[in-house]
Formats: sequence, C-alpha cells, structure tokens
Amino acid sequence: MPSLEKPPVVTTTVKWRFPAVHPEGRKYVLIAGGLTLLATLITKILFWPFVGLCIWVAAFFRDPIRTTPQGDDLIVAPADGLVTMIQRVPIPRELTGELGTTPMVRVSIFMSVFDVHINRTPIAGTIRQVVYISGKFLNADLDKASDENERQHFVVEGRDGRKIGFTQIAGLVARRIVGFVKPGDMVAAGQRVGLIRFGSRVDVYLPDDVTPQVTLGQRSVAGETVLGRVGGRPVTGIAQ
Repeated sequence: MPSLEKPPVVTTTVKWRFPAVHPEGRKYVLIAGGLTLLATLITKILFWPFVGLCIWVAAFFRDPIRTTPQGDDLIVAPADGLVTMIQRVPIPRELTGELGTTPMVRVSIFMSVFDVHINRTPIAGTIRQVVYISGKFLNADLDKASDENERQHFVVEGRDGRKIGFTQIAGLVARRIVGFVKPGDMVAAGQRVGLIRFGSRVDVYLPDDVTPQVTLGQRSVAGETVLGRVGGRPVTGIAQ
C-alpha cells in the first residue's frame, strides 16, 4: 500500500535590506556629511538640504545584490538604465583586435544620476582586454559619444570561445570611470567590473549569433535583465 505521507516542503525566504554603499563611494558620503555639519554650523536653514545631499550621494553609490540568470546562451545587461539605441555599427578600433572588423549590433544603456552605477560583466569567462581612452564629456545620449567621450573598453571571452565587448562611456556629468578588473581575470556572469561616477552610458556589442532580447525604451537591471540570447527569437526595436 503506497504511503499517504506527504513529502517535506522545502521553503526559502529572501528578506529585503537596504543596499550597501560601495567602498568607492564611502569617502564621498563622508565628504557630504562633513559639508552638512559645516553648513549647519553656519545656519540651521541649510541642514535639511544638505541631509538630502548626503542621502542622494549614498543612494548614487548603492550596491544592491543581484541574482543573475544562469545559462551559457545568455548575455545579461551590464548596467541599470534605459535602452536608448539598438543598431548595427562598426566595431571601435580599440576592439577590432579581439572582436574583428565586421559590424555588430550595439545595445546602448543610458544611466541617469538616479540609476545604480555599478557595472557588471555580461557573461562568465576571462577578461581579455581592458582599454582606457581619454576624451570629451559630451551628452552620453549622443551617438558620437561612443567615439569621442572618455571611455573604457572591455572584452570578455566565455568558456565557449564567444567574445563580448562592452564599453563604459563618460557623459556630461560623469568625470571618472573606475575599473575593478584587469586582463586575465576570471569573472562570473553579473560580476562587478567597474562603475562610472555621476551619469553615463554603457554599450554592449553582440555577435551575429546573439539576438537582442530587449527593446528601445525598456529599462534594464544590471546582472539580471537578459540583454541577448544565442540563437534567440528576434524582438522588435532594432534599428538597422
């Protein structure tokens, strides 16, 4: 006679918590706190505006925990923000040594000053290239910002040999690009690789066998949103 006893139910819970402030931003929070104290000593009227400044600085450098979808066929978003461009473009000359010269689909993600600015690797693998280029500070929404602004290129090679290039681009307000990895480093999908201070953009270059899984105007979440899929179904919003 079969047992009528029910199998045990395994449950797990996830509790929400305030995101930590990334170590790169803690000194700025301290500076904002010092300014708040100084302003308050001058006049109490400035207390609340400067408290708001402290909160904004802490929020800007927030570093939330992300749960990255697993799969060798997935390319995840490297940045939080708005998908502003999806178009086939020539490869930046700094990346042609690793990615070749054939044009690729570029997905551009614009980060406002209210977005999380920690950037993450789109795939697991080995960092093959990190190239920093000094440049201008044009509006990151402009197409020419990819070629003229201060920027930092990355190429990561997956276990299957597929290479994904992505670029941190400074903007009007952003004046500092920070990288956390170097060539030869092994990274997991969604691992933190850098940040850009105070508003900017990240471009991702997708090989021809990778189909974008986002559309223009969509908001992406770094390390969680599936940006592209190997052999996936096409989606609308691609400008050829």
